[in-house]
Amino acid sequence: MNSYQARVEVKLKPGHVDSEGLTTEKALNDMDYSVEEVSTAKVFEIKLTASSLEEAESEIKDMCKKLLANPVKDDYKVEVEKAE
Repeated sequence: MNSYQARVEVKLKPGHVDSEGLTTEKALNDMDYSVEEVSTAKVFEIKLTASSLEEAESEIKDMCKKLLANPVKDDYKVEVEKAE
């Protein structure tokens, strides 16, 4: 078994209200920054063991579908590499 490091970024799908992003955007504009848009994302850093990179990627995607992301409102991006 090998050790892998995964990075999962979860963001709201277009059309869903990002209230935290909107609040931050307003606050930055109130501080005289010329901000056009702010969006938020959650990042998960996961270390796991698997027999191959493909298996590690498959397991991470399964984790996203079952727990880390809500398929109704979230998009996610996965990056997996062999840990050093």
